[in-house]
Amino acid sequence: MKLRRFLLAGALAAGISAVCTATYAEDVAAYYEMNIQKDVGVPLSDGTELSANIFRPDAEGRFPVILTVGPYPKDYHFSEWSPEDYEELEQKGPNMHWETVDPDWWVPQGYVVIRVDQRGMGKSPGDVDLFSARETEDYRQVIEWAGTQPWSNGKVGLVGISYFAMSQWRVAATQPPHLAAIIPWEGASDLYRDAMRHGGILSNTFAKGWFGHRIKPFVHQENGKPTGTLSDLPALGAEHTMLDGYFEERIPDFSKIQVPLLSSANWGGLGLHLRGNVEGYYRAGSENKWLHFHTGSHIEAFYSLEGRALQKRFLDQWLKDIDTGMLREPRIKLAVRGSEGITYRYENEWPIARTEWTPYYLHAGDASLSPAKPAAATEAAYQASKEAETTSISFSTAPFETETEVTGPVKLKLWVSADVSDADLFVALRNFDADGNEVTFYGANNPEAPVSVGWLRASHRALDPELSTEWRPFHAHTTEKPLTPGEIVPVEIEIWPTSMVYDKGHRLVVEVGSKDYPGVKPFFHTDPADRSPAGTNIIHTGGDYDSHILLPVIPAR
Repeated sequence: MKLRRFLLAGALAAGISAVCTATYAEDVAAYYEMNIQKDVGVPLSDGTELSANIFRPDAEGRFPVILTVGPYPKDYHFSEWSPEDYEELEQKGPNMHWETVDPDWWVPQGYVVIRVDQRGMGKSPGDVDLFSARETEDYRQVIEWAGTQPWSNGKVGLVGISYFAMSQWRVAATQPPHLAAIIPWEGASDLYRDAMRHGGILSNTFAKGWFGHRIKPFVHQENGKPTGTLSDLPALGAEHTMLDGYFEERIPDFSKIQVPLLSSANWGGLGLHLRGNVEGYYRAGSENKWLHFHTGSHIEAFYSLEGRALQKRFLDQWLKDIDTGMLREPRIKLAVRGSEGITYRYENEWPIARTEWTPYYLHAGDASLSPAKPAAATEAAYQASKEAETTSISFSTAPFETETEVTGPVKLKLWVSADVSDADLFVALRNFDADGNEVTFYGANNPEAPVSVGWLRASHRALDPELSTEWRPFHAHTTEKPLTPGEIVPVEIEIWPTSMVYDKGHRLVVEVGSKDYPGVKPFFHTDPADRSPAGTNIIHTGGDYDSHILLPVIPAR
């Protein structure tokens, strides 16, 4: 069974109208024509000029600014960059650009839209060092430039998907005075944990393809030759196995993010953005912050009429000082997945306060999951290798007797041993109906995604004691603790957040193995130079070994 694209339309539109108050109405009277300036030079402190396209109301006055700075050339139309995705859009326009806002929609409503090629990309000269401190400092300077132009009201907002969301977390932490709000829409916030090294294991396939097709061909050139250097992100990710200075530079101090933020997460964003949107929201120091969830493809919710309405209501609040009702709206909006579709619901906090943290214990003897801890110690082994026939072990609950909602972070604790010095552990959380058919979901990049996934290299099992909680382990990734063959050790695996209603008669299945669940494509971990050695992994359960999954069960209100 596949749960395909459950779009935002009816339920989200109803949610938007329900929270809007009579004090907020879109200004339909002020409808502006558009003035376009291309290849405007934006000066930086080191003498470099970045190239910008500026779309602004063709009228006197000062207007708020929506800004993006990124590597994808500003002059490429959306239809050139991704023709299939462009055809799926509800609305199209002559000035649309991949993963950024459409100026033909925003400018008439009183916003300036600026797109900037970052240093070394497109029409901007210089060296390219992706996600670096230099890149972030450039962004900070562009924000300050935009906030002080004669047509600017001094308030700059950041809106964008993926790379154009990831950069928002970092630059917001530098606290530019003219930055007024951010909307990181499907954007990882921790380059190591969210993107490059899941649980310490190199995520190589997407990074290599993305770098080769979306970055290398578009560096700044003169006479057909690159004018600067290009740091090789996939190679550097492989080289830096631990969370060292290279990655520390690329992860923000979340406590310094103080501006209002709307973090929009896709439950299907397994392997790249989902975790970052949730962690970024949870750890940000902002007093005014919201976390909204959606489903569907990587781009459809952002460009939908409902998505744009949400973005505008948020930016009108913080860039135009209009009371849009945001401050009276609950901070969390869920898209709860079920076999029959999506239910939208507001909550006041994350994780949900009324969560019943429920352990289900693994029973190696009969491969079951049960609320009762087995008294006798048993074990189950599987062969871990780099080959396609790698085996795994699955543990299943009994059919649920009542409808059961699981929404929030998930933790899997295992007692493991191996006959080699390390073990790469891959976990998939799955849903099977009464007939034994798996229920999969339309993910951001894959039409058959599982409920959720998690990863951990056993030698990276050391936790950060300050950031770990009972319900979400947070691994430090700063020291290695190799396995001693035959020694049994506990590991806690972070399974990415999820929201799923298991129908009566359905079963929850935890699969543990040493290769990726197919539905996480294209975020695979297949680099033979990085993977742990082949061997036998053993999961120990019962007795002294309390291997269990901790589920966030949500009782009905």
